Amino acid sequence: MIEEVRRRRIEEVEELRKMGIEPYPYRFEKTHTTMDIRRKYEETLNVGEAREDEKLSVAGRVISIRHHGKSSFFHIKDSTGRVQIYINRQAVGDEKFKVFKKYVNIGDVVGIKGFPFKSKTGELTVFVEDFRILSKALRTLPEKWHGLKDKEIIYRQRYVEMIINDSALERFKKRFEVIKLIRDFLDNKGFIEVETPILHYVTGGAAAKPFITHLNVYDIDMYLRIAPELYLKRLIVGGFEKIYEIGKNFRNEGVSYKHNPEFTTLELYQAYADYTDIMNLTEELVTFIIEKMCGNLKIEYQGVEIDFSRPWKRIDMRDFIKERLGVDIVEDPDDVLLKKLKEKGVEPAMKTRGHLIEKLWDLVEDEIVNPTFLLNHPVEISPLAKRHRDDPRVTERFELIIFGREIANAFSELNDPVDQMKRFEEQAKLREAGDEEAHMMDRDFVRALEYGMPPVGGLGLGIDRFVMFVTDSPSIRDVIPFPLVRPIEFEEEEKVLDERGADV
Repeated sequence: MIEEVRRRRIEEVEELRKMGIEPYPYRFEKTHTTMDIRRKYEETLNVGEAREDEKLSVAGRVISIRHHGKSSFFHIKDSTGRVQIYINRQAVGDEKFKVFKKYVNIGDVVGIKGFPFKSKTGELTVFVEDFRILSKALRTLPEKWHGLKDKEIIYRQRYVEMIINDSALERFKKRFEVIKLIRDFLDNKGFIEVETPILHYVTGGAAAKPFITHLNVYDIDMYLRIAPELYLKRLIVGGFEKIYEIGKNFRNEGVSYKHNPEFTTLELYQAYADYTDIMNLTEELVTFIIEKMCGNLKIEYQGVEIDFSRPWKRIDMRDFIKERLGVDIVEDPDDVLLKKLKEKGVEPAMKTRGHLIEKLWDLVEDEIVNPTFLLNHPVEISPLAKRHRDDPRVTERFELIIFGREIANAFSELNDPVDQMKRFEEQAKLREAGDEEAHMMDRDFVRALEYGMPPVGGLGLGIDRFVMFVTDSPSIRDVIPFPLVRPIEFEEEEKVLDERGADV
């Protein structure tokens, strides 16, 4: 069916061109959006009233058509919404109306020139005085798209979901509005937006397995960044004091409702600050965005109320795990931690102390719903954070946990080059033992620290996971416009769509 429709539409394109009508013109002067029209006329026009002297030029995609002999009603959709359009033969002439009835289909993009009126049913409508086909669609919109069981088809063809599902388009508008608000907030706080490399000679800044690529000009392997942290700190060494970067990171790990190998983060660094300063900044930033986007600090996420009201609860990682599991992640030996994990049915692939601690935390993190700062992680799992000023066995670090998920991670940043070198050496031993997520040795970063880095507080915030809360989305792939999906043959995907049928 898909190929049959395509062939027919291609023939229509050629017929239009023979008639001197170009179905893919270069431009159209659009003076109004559908939202502009609704805002101006929805409340001011009476039923049956027309304003012929107020000219409109609007454009969008045709999403429905109802033909009635010598007239037709249809709806178009643009980036701001929908509006009804009315066309009749008398107004546009016989030839133009024939072109409309024969060649304009659902899915086509059209430009309309006319004036506003309210129909007898009270619906705001644009009366067509002239129209133009702006893009002839060769495919029809799938009739049963919402019933697709294979969501990966939707992820692969996100453009179709946005065409036929207004909520999908709105969801991504909210995503990009969140990013804009982050920039507005930080710019107003005196932060400077910066850029750092995506291609790294040495990966660092997080515990993750990197993607490897090859640079032909130097004939060396390089890595897609897992985090921008170490380059941002180099900028602090160079003299910047308040900086941030919003960008992509890449980690060669699994795909789940809260993981995508390509994801977007905010990372910021503030000189002369520590992790308590960053906690306050994080609270302020997140509540600013939640209030702007949701209108309230109490939101519903997947049927559960989350209260973002400040101040947020602060808990000690060691105490929280000890209260719930009965083990001490600071003092108990590795065999005690491993025994507890096995009691809970967990057999960690890596049995280093750091991995054992992280697996223990995984068992209890779901208990946290409202925004909570998890504090003071052991040194073994925090190679870039300063030791705690009151207990050198743990670090001045926090994670922001919401609904059992890590949303942000922050430190009083380690700026002692000797201590940093020792921690890199410990991480290098873990890599030699087979831990592909351990940090690589970065001697240049240590050299940078040797020139002197002031006290610094840093933050990394997962934008995708945060947007899940703003949009009430159950999966991270619902808020990433083009998430990673398992590749299938094009023909196989076409077959699935053909089986669903199309509204032709």
